[in-house]
Amino acid sequence: MTTPGIGRGVLRPDLAARRFELLREEPDDDLAPYVEFHWVVRWDLRGRPAHDQRVLSHPNVHLVFERPETAVYGVNRGVYAHHLTGAGHVFGVKFRPGAFRALLDGPVAALTDRRVPAADLFGEAVTRAERVVLGAHDVAVMKRAAQDFLRGVLDGVVPDPAACEAAALVERIAGTPALLRVGRLAAESGHSVRSLQRLFAEYVGVPPKWVLRRARLHEAAARADSGAAVDWAALAADLGYADQAHLVRDFTAVVGAPPARYAAGSDAPGT
Repeated sequence: MTTPGIGRGVLRPDLAARRFELLREEPDDDLAPYVEFHWVVRWDLRGRPAHDQRVLSHPNVHLVFERPETAVYGVNRGVYAHHLTGAGHVFGVKFRPGAFRALLDGPVAALTDRRVPAADLFGEAVTRAERVVLGAHDVAVMKRAAQDFLRGVLDGVVPDPAACEAAALVERIAGTPALLRVGRLAAESGHSVRSLQRLFAEYVGVPPKWVLRRARLHEAAARADSGAAVDWAALAADLGYADQAHLVRDFTAVVGAPPARYAAGSDAPGT
């Protein structure tokens, strides 16, 4: 199924929707244990200014078929920016948290904040898939080529219970706004804090504290982008910050502007 729309984490979604099309494709059932979804970005800015799109990243590894070369992106602890100019498309595979560990010789933390040429990990097979994906206009053709490649590299891999647990814990953080502390997550999952940290380093690539913090920032950014008035002091309390100033510092350090100024749009490029 193809689903249009701008997802959470894409900053300035109203502006983004005027610059490019973002589609989401569900994986086939056999790949669903490993792939959260596929995504396609298509744009045509010929005769228009280039666009720099910023994304407040999630705790996922992505395989991105793009020019000049297909790459694997580890979890970006800051804001990921992509420069769009002319016309084109990219096709991405968003792996479930923990799932990419099966394709590495070491912990997923080794990829954090890194962009690695996919050919370094997968050789000529990914280059052959790239030619089809980037040469296609039909999303179904892109998806089929990408999934055939994934089936090849996952052949013989069996689901790892620890990876499944890591994915479930990340999903629990995202779906439980009241879950604010690593200690509580550890207690509820039957881990010590230290063992939980080891699990996340090995399978997710970032500590559980970072995942909790990023979930709060996603919520703050979504509120800021909603267009509705925001009581920042109340939101800070709801998100578990000690006070509004703590939220402002956290948001500014990652997004690059205080939340009220971001919400007002005063830091946005021209539309």
